[in-house]
Amino acid sequence: MNRSGKIYFASDFHLGAPDYAASREREKKVVDWLKSIREDVTELYLLGDIWDFWFEFGQVVPKGYTRLMGTLAEIRDSGVPIVFFGGNHDYWTYGYLEQELGFEIHKKSIRRNLQGTECLIGHGDGLGPGEYDYKVMKRVLNSKPFEIAFKILHPDVGLGIANYFSRRSRRKNMKKDQQFLGEKEYLLQYCNEYLKSDPDVKYFIFGHRHLPLEIPLEGFESIYYNIGDWIKYNTYGVMEDGIFQLKSLE
Repeated sequence: MNRSGKIYFASDFHLGAPDYAASREREKKVVDWLKSIREDVTELYLLGDIWDFWFEFGQVVPKGYTRLMGTLAEIRDSGVPIVFFGGNHDYWTYGYLEQELGFEIHKKSIRRNLQGTECLIGHGDGLGPGEYDYKVMKRVLNSKPFEIAFKILHPDVGLGIANYFSRRSRRKNMKKDQQFLGEKEYLLQYCNEYLKSDPDVKYFIFGHRHLPLEIPLEGFESIYYNIGDWIKYNTYGVMEDGIFQLKSLE
């Protein structure tokens, strides 16, 4: 496998939250970072919740984020693959990001060899034990009947309702997202269980958790990484020569 160049990973920008001014400031920070990596990026992985809410209607997408979209388009047009994972806030993509930005879209975790290293990559929501209420809700929200019913709404109404519940969910989970749960970290438990049937995975790379984490998995030569977020930590991942590292703007 080709080990040259750098592969970058980022997650949980949550653009649109908590208000327009804060989101614009965060968007500028993200765009400046994307421009800074353009010289050496060979692949870019966006691990979900890039937007605080994203839903594509037939002829309508959420307005805004022009600077981010333009920068991503330039990176993709230069020949760099961009791999996007739908998160629990921006799962509902139906072709726009693929057609306009050339994204490779995934709605579930994928196992992929990167620079000769076996990796499992995804957003991370709904994996591992617990969170049963959320898993039921996720199954409903990602169902075809829900998607059809939501598309019937006028976009102003639908996006207004969705943004309200997205903000409410974030406020409710904000304290939990900032606490390290130790052995109860559900993605850590998921990685340990996964390795029982597939011990060849070296790196587990997820978002969703909002905490930048690097945890060696006991009994295996494997590491669980969580990319963190751009609301508080401004962290990202980079792989070079088959070695993964967490980094921060600061």
